[in-house]
Amino acid sequence: MSSKFSRRGFLAGGSALVSGLAAPAIAQQSQVFDPAFEADISQSSRRNISSFRSLQWQPYFANLRNGAVLVDTTSRALHYWSEDGGTYLLFPTSVPLTEDLTRRGRTSVVRKVEGPSWRPTPSMKKRNPEWPDFVGPGPDNPLGTHALYLSWTYYRIHGTHDTRKIGRRSSNGCIGLYNEHIARLFGLAKVGTQVLLI
Repeated sequence: MSSKFSRRGFLAGGSALVSGLAAPAIAQQSQVFDPAFEADISQSSRRNISSFRSLQWQPYFANLRNGAVLVDTTSRALHYWSEDGGTYLLFPTSVPLTEDLTRRGRTSVVRKVEGPSWRPTPSMKKRNPEWPDFVGPGPDNPLGTHALYLSWTYYRIHGTHDTRKIGRRSSNGCIGLYNEHIARLFGLAKVGTQVLLI
């Protein structure tokens, strides 16, 4: 017996459902699922979609002053709440490769850069001496199109041109998002937005 539903259709619907459930009712109508974008999601991220769930901000933050970002390194998901509580976003992320590269705790956004440049940290150069000392903005830049610099030295929430990294343990410490998602978060987050990594 043939089924009317394909695996791709199921995943696309599941992605759209996750986006819809993750948004407050007032914002749901403005969220449109783009099937072309679904084709770009890595297999790992597709498997990870099932572990995404919407969260309330109250267990993690005392208030929403300047907005709040929660990064769950276990589910590999980033949650964002606007200061007025009217916008809630949920994005798949890349997370650090190993536990010793993972930092957890409270920090905040201290700088926002569109078209960031990148320099490997001293420890990254030690592990990978063949890496360049500097990469300017563009398609070869590991920070993608936008970066939110955190108060912790060397830590950022940023985009990536290598979409295979999303949904995986693939970073040297930072939190990576699809360029489309970091652009949206970049437009909403402020200098001073609270960030909690768990």
